Amino acid sequence: MFLGEDLLPYLVLAFGGALCVGNFLAVVKPPERQLDDDNLQRAPVGRSLLYAGIGLVAAIWALASLISG
Repeated sequence: MFLGEDLLPYLVLAFGGALCVGNFLAVVKPPERQLDDDNLQRAPVGRSLLYAGIGLVAAIWALASLISG
């Protein structure tokens, strides 16, 4: 198989981790200045935490798949 047998779990781990960290940091540390009037000053907290949770579940699932074999 191209790039190894564990390509899909590695990709899910990478995307899940990025989804979790990116959305969590958007809530914890919003941008210091607003670029223009079209962008929000602060990320929607509920939606961002939901997406961070989904990313965390995906990353844990992928890590468990890689560890179990």
